[in-house]
Amino acid sequence: MRLSPLFYLIILCTITTAQAQLKTITDQTDYPFWINLPKQEVLDNKAPVILFLHGKSLSGTNLNRVKRYGVIRAIERGKEIPAIVIAPQVAHGAWNPDKLLQLLEYVQNHYNTDLSKVYVCGMSLGGYGTFDFAGKYPDKITAAVAICGGGNIKDAYNLAKIPLWVIHGNKDYIVPLSESKKMVKAIQTCDPDANVTFTIVKGGNHGSVEHYFREDKIYQWMFNQSKLIP
Repeated sequence: MRLSPLFYLIILCTITTAQAQLKTITDQTDYPFWINLPKQEVLDNKAPVILFLHGKSLSGTNLNRVKRYGVIRAIERGKEIPAIVIAPQVAHGAWNPDKLLQLLEYVQNHYNTDLSKVYVCGMSLGGYGTFDFAGKYPDKITAAVAICGGGNIKDAYNLAKIPLWVIHGNKDYIVPLSESKKMVKAIQTCDPDANVTFTIVKGGNHGSVEHYFREDKIYQWMFNQSKLIP
């Protein structure tokens, strides 16, 4: 039996829809956000969660701006990440740790997630947000990656409780390298044995360090971190 071109078109559209993993959720939490679901076999076995926080240039009320760089951009360019990726947008100002916790708990309540593998990462303003969120709620996450950001040294005690990777270019003239240095120093002062990795990118400026989100090593590092759940 010969099938019509329309039949093939319907099948193609069905397959495409079934594979579409990226969508927006705009009315359930204080921050609207993108969510990207991994393959079904990952979800069936409890999925890690990655929370990505953007920088100031992507703030606003148009969620499409969040696609311009970072984890969502990497996914759209073909990177497969075996985790539930959530990428909220802040309209203006700094990231609010309490609103981020609300968002994280919404996802954990509605999807099959692995509580032992919860990660937060961010760049620039998102790097500050990463330090702030991890500093206030270290018990809610497994590990954090802060790129070209900074934070409040009063959070150093809590930050020393989790694995942390800090990345900053030495040619960053927007957020100076000293912002990351002071955080690493404060954490290591609180606990000389703290699990903190500090990468200074030679020649890296404020934007060029974004390439870490397009490479495997940042995700491999995160997934290698796990914690015991009581």
